Amino acid sequence: MIRIVTADDHAVVRRGIQEIVSSEPDMEVVAEAATAQELLDCVQKCACDAVLLDITLPGRSGLEVLKELKQGSSKLPVLILTMHAEEQFGIRTLKAGAAGYLNKESAPEELVKAIRKVVAGGRYLSPALAEALAVDVVTPSDRPLHQTLSNREDEVFRLLAAGKTVTDVGHQLALSVKTVSTHRTRILKKLRLTTTAELIRYAIQNRLVD
Repeated sequence: MIRIVTADDHAVVRRGIQEIVSSEPDMEVVAEAATAQELLDCVQKCACDAVLLDITLPGRSGLEVLKELKQGSSKLPVLILTMHAEEQFGIRTLKAGAAGYLNKESAPEELVKAIRKVVAGGRYLSPALAEALAVDVVTPSDRPLHQTLSNREDEVFRLLAAGKTVTDVGHQLALSVKTVSTHRTRILKKLRLTTTAELIRYAIQNRLVD
């Protein structure tokens, strides 16, 4: 039996995953989490074969949680299941240790296929992500500037691009205003920008905000 832990802050999504998984005779959802801490607790308490993780979780990003999961149990496959397109987070999550990346708009049978592949020790890549990864490997010097940001800088960047103030970002990420401002300065320098307005425009042009 393939035992799965799901992490998503939307109950309707968790319910949908439960229904898809339960239709398979050799799969079951053994635990559900709505927050990052709940997920970390579940993984410690429940024996599982795979984790389905959303990028967007209350308090902490899925990328941060992914890093912690891989530090605690490097062999546990983590499949990212998110609303964000592959070009937004796909390559970054794979480099952080994810076993695969799947958009929530994918067909149910695709989710089942992805789970089986990562549990078997493989990696699940959609055609779009496979192409993006190939481009990143072959021509790393031509990759978009935002892919040079660290994971924390990427978090701050996306929140600022979504219209959050420095203070808002600090509250959401539990960082001081000074730390967020430092990140903002580094982000602007790496993206070769000078203002937050230009940062927002960059994010929109590169489809990095919804």
